Amino acid sequence: MFPENNKQIIQHYELSLYWIKSLSDISEVQWRMPIEPGKWSVAEVIGHLSPWDEFVLNHRIPFFFVKKCLPKGPDVAWMNTIAAKKSREQSMEETIKNFIATRSQLLQAVQSFSDEQWQQLFTVGQSEITVIAYFIGLVNHDLHHFSQVQNVIHV
Repeated sequence: MFPENNKQIIQHYELSLYWIKSLSDISEVQWRMPIEPGKWSVAEVIGHLSPWDEFVLNHRIPFFFVKKCLPKGPDVAWMNTIAAKKSREQSMEETIKNFIATRSQLLQAVQSFSDEQWQQLFTVGQSEITVIAYFIGLVNHDLHHFSQVQNVIHV
């Protein structure tokens, strides 16, 4: 499901919580298995999503509806490297718990947006984008990674 509207975005975030919880049932071997040779493990793929949810919560959403410039984003490679390292070091339970905590906060935040706020324009770099288009991009990122994980664990 590629989202087309705010209700589908909210539904995706709700379903992502259930799907991530279901990963608690996979084995440690599956959790640590690379999604492809030479690529991140399932743990690293899932673990890198929480810091980005935190970034959206703390450095994007507060600026969407005020006439202020968005803070500069972090270096993507650096942030992903740190997140992957953390995911390798912590337990599956910790990674899943962190995802659920941050994704639940993100879900609460987007559920509070009015229809007008979803259509709000803001500027990222030199581009203008609506809030809904921004979140469609985030959901598609999730779906890409969820598909990679499902191909490995066959759940």
